[in-house]
Amino acid sequence: MAGGMHPGRSGRRSLGERALDSGVAPGPSAVPPGPGREPAEGRHCWVHDPPEAPGTWPGLLVEWQQRPGGWHGRVTYAVSGQYGPALVEAWLPAARLEPR
Repeated sequence: MAGGMHPGRSGRRSLGERALDSGVAPGPSAVPPGPGREPAEGRHCWVHDPPEAPGTWPGLLVEWQQRPGGWHGRVTYAVSGQYGPALVEAWLPAARLEPR
């Protein structure tokens, strides 16, 4: 992959870090909504180290939800499985998600 295709290696901050700095609660978008910005549904994101498949995977962020311990995003992503690609849907902490 070319430079810039490896999130986290170029000094980018996670969605969780960006949301905390913004003071704005995340909405259903890959970037927390702010003044003058409407949340867009179904945003592409990078999923970092989900429990069943360490590494970085391309995903689709569907929605946000505030839970004890912080914000979580509902994402879908494909991982390599024993019998080929497997589609996963999961709630993950915002710190594991990064906009693409």
